[in-house]
Amino acid sequence: QVELVESGGGLVQAGGSLRLSCAASGRAFSSYIMGWFRQAPGKDREFVAAITWSSSRTSNVESVKGRFTISRDNAKNTVYLQMNSLKPEDTAVYYCAARTGVGLPTTPTAYSSWGQGTQVTVSS
Repeated sequence: QVELVESGGGLVQAGGSLRLSCAASGRAFSSYIMGWFRQAPGKDREFVAAITWSSSRTSNVESVKGRFTISRDNAKNTVYLQMNSLKPEDTAVYYCAARTGVGLPTTPTAYSSWGQGTQVTVSS
């Protein structure tokens, strides 16, 4: 298991940018596939992006393509989500997640470790 702590959320105007960070503690961070999910009030948790251990492959949900970028720094045990051109519909609690294995699954149940979440609010 790996422990995850998100940071970087906040209130931003539409069109603005935020960078979320997720710091991991525990063993073998570089072997984990990392993902970002979000959950808006009254909605299911939604996949946002994922990245392989080597950063060789990434995946993004269609609604954030061209605006959000996932990256990781294995030397710092940290994964990032750069969010540009934010929209009010991006407002949600954003969660970092980790899993072992292969592939870049988009379902929350495929991930075994979760952070506590960080609130992102985009005002119009």
